[in-house]
Amino acid sequence: MSRTIGKGCVMSTSISGELHVANDVLVDLVAYAAADCYGVVAMSSSSQQSGLSKLLPLSRVRKGIVVETLDEGIHVDLYVIIEYGTNINTVSQNLVDQVSFALTQYAQVPLAGVEVHVEGVKVRKH
Repeated sequence: MSRTIGKGCVMSTSISGELHVANDVLVDLVAYAAADCYGVVAMSSSSQQSGLSKLLPLSRVRKGIVVETLDEGIHVDLYVIIEYGTNINTVSQNLVDQVSFALTQYAQVPLAGVEVHVEGVKVRKH
């Protein structure tokens, strides 16, 4: 915590303790990063049993994001639908970069990995 005393003098105070961030907060950070990523049309709810993917609008992205807490840090799986005509590899790498940045900068959590699962390609309606 910092506060200004007089002209140009800054006093700094450190407070010890622990910060616990709920998985729902991490999922929200990942969702915002995914929504801002060019080429991501929607998230997908992957059904392991049927092999079918359900298209989710960006307002219901939580079902397309899995956050696990491991010993080495947070691991994120994203199930996405990519816009037709975009480079899948580039969009996926940008998504990994944006999610990694959001989690390390805003939540300051150790990151074990981010995996992008492209579940389909769709033409974006304008």
